[in-house]
Amino acid sequence: MLKWIDMPPVWLAGFLAVAWMQSSHYTMGLSLGETWAGLLGGLLVGGGILLVVMAALEFRRHKTNIVPHETPERLIQSGIFRRSRNPIYLGDTLILGGLILRWDAVLALPLIPIFVWVIEKRFIIPEEDRMRRKFRMDFARYCEKTRRWL
Repeated sequence: MLKWIDMPPVWLAGFLAVAWMQSSHYTMGLSLGETWAGLLGGLLVGGGILLVVMAALEFRRHKTNIVPHETPERLIQSGIFRRSRNPIYLGDTLILGGLILRWDAVLALPLIPIFVWVIEKRFIIPEEDRMRRKFRMDFARYCEKTRRWL
């Protein structure tokens, strides 16, 4: 049961809940400015959703596993994975940042680098270790030409 709770969408939901609570109950009179923050926030959320969808479609096209705690059957290097080794986590981060801006949650901005740190420690590094063991030189070459985030 804990394996299914320890998933990136659950972590994202938790961070979003903290950001929303801050924007709803503890504004402390701080604001980023509704117009530009709302526009930029919407663009980030939309971009994040687009990244997640593009990555999920690549997983489906290659008929491999998308579950974070399991090793995929194939190493995907096409589509959005040519630009980022972790487009879903990048998308999650954009969604978090975008909603923090949309909600005008100024004090929640530090949650973004904390989220990135948690995702790297809990998911990315263990996933890359498993993939390094399974795909060996193919994964090493992939890491040389494709960055972890951007």
